[in-house]
Amino acid sequence: MTTEQAAQGSGQGIGCPLSAPAPPGTTPYAHYARMDELLALQHPLSAADTEPGFIIMSQVKELLFKLLHTELTTARNQLDKDGLRDALWTLRRSARVQQVLLVSWETFSVLSPAEFAEFRDVLGSASGFQSAGYRRLEFLLGNKNPAMVEPHRDTAGHDAVMNQLREPSLYDAALALLARRGLLTPDESPTPDTTLPYRTGTEVEEAWRAVYQDPARHHDLHLLAEALMDTAEQFARWRYTHLVTVQRMLGAKPGTGGTEGVAWLARISQHRFFPELWSVRSTL
Repeated sequence: MTTEQAAQGSGQGIGCPLSAPAPPGTTPYAHYARMDELLALQHPLSAADTEPGFIIMSQVKELLFKLLHTELTTARNQLDKDGLRDALWTLRRSARVQQVLLVSWETFSVLSPAEFAEFRDVLGSASGFQSAGYRRLEFLLGNKNPAMVEPHRDTAGHDAVMNQLREPSLYDAALALLARRGLLTPDESPTPDTTLPYRTGTEVEEAWRAVYQDPARHHDLHLLAEALMDTAEQFARWRYTHLVTVQRMLGAKPGTGGTEGVAWLARISQHRFFPELWSVRSTL
């Protein structure tokens, strides 16, 4: 047996640190990724054949929210450090995560109204509106509303949601970069209120217009603008697909947990992240 084969057999790859051996009753793979715990987290409350899939895909979406939050936080921090090239690469990865999130709706859309009705009652007051992971994403992208913290009061996720409200958003970081490049007047506030939505208005639109009117001069900023638009467009598609999926399963009935259902989803589907990147297109 070669040294390399021995290392692989012991779980120690070339250039990889030695990890603790897997405990009895599991494999190194399951131990590393905590697969046994993960696969034990599905507990259907009805006899419906489709409820396990609903639970699993709901959990998959939450994991993808967490991954997307990680990637977008990394991109924000890279922009803060003028690491635009690195941020563009990170946003490239995050776009792939968004694509998987969008496709995840397909597994819900094939549920007929009768199939969903078989287990809907056991959901009780549970609603995706209560997702702390998704709320943190909204705040990270700049759609901040302190009232949206309330559903998480007295929960394990409350502090994370509140902290996200107080942190600068990804768009804040992008606009701060435009200011450092001389395209925006710097924010002179000594203690900016980061719980408010991002800076908006004519001056912001003019800064992006300068980028789009001379993409050769502002090449990296032009790439950033389009990467942010990719992010915003994917979120718009995700929200619209959510709306259509709920319409297909529930029609105009109220949503789970007492939410407005389709009426509420129709309103939020009109929202666009990074609004000046959308409005500037009418001026070019």
